Amino acid sequence: MYGLIGYPLSHSFSKDFFTRKFADENLQTVEYRNFPLENIDEFRSLIDTQPDLQGLNVTIPYKEKIIAFLDELDPVAAEIGAVNTIKFIGAGESRILRGFNTDAYGFARSLQETLKNKHSVQQALILGTGGASKAVAYSLKKMGIPYAFVSSSSKSSLGYDSLTHDLIQNCKLIVNTTPLGMYPKILDCPAIPYEFLGKDHVLFDLVYNPAITKFLQNGIDRGAVTCNGLKMLEYQALKAWEIWGSNES
Repeated sequence: MYGLIGYPLSHSFSKDFFTRKFADENLQTVEYRNFPLENIDEFRSLIDTQPDLQGLNVTIPYKEKIIAFLDELDPVAAEIGAVNTIKFIGAGESRILRGFNTDAYGFARSLQETLKNKHSVQQALILGTGGASKAVAYSLKKMGIPYAFVSSSSKSSLGYDSLTHDLIQNCKLIVNTTPLGMYPKILDCPAIPYEFLGKDHVLFDLVYNPAITKFLQNGIDRGAVTCNGLKMLEYQALKAWEIWGSNES
């Protein structure tokens, strides 16, 4: 059995994706379930009552908090400081929970497909400072793209009111890692100065429902290239399945 933890999970991508995948591959004995946890402290009870679990995906708001409950971390997850995939190794009292991060892989692959040879990105802005933002930052670092975080709450990040014309012009890639604009609150969007965007900008939104968020539409209106988070989610899910099915430990 596999599953997803987070809260809320009413619009989960993972369950639909893996249910279709298992049906397509005729994996009749494999199941994927949603496990909405209102509090991360419910995690221990979950794994104690579900001895058949072999792997879990982790979504907001627990990608960072889950680390305290794991036995081991993959080096990439340790460097990022966030986990979105857990592999259960062994069984019974000797069972080991190892954390991985496949968000970084999914983001990097989908971003590379979006950029191709059409854009040369020298600098980037990452909107938000949660667990997903850490995976984005890791990927950009590996790609050699300098970045800055933007947040309305973190003192170590740029504030939205500090996004000047020159800064937006210098940062051709803007990545939204916040849930702003996610269904049903589709009229929300990060408070960046969209009037400074142009055809040389790339807007990447980790939100995928709706397919075109207000953040992306504001970019489209000004000629920017846009990408939502669906491909990223597909790639990270396939990477998670690869980890669960491998001998990696």
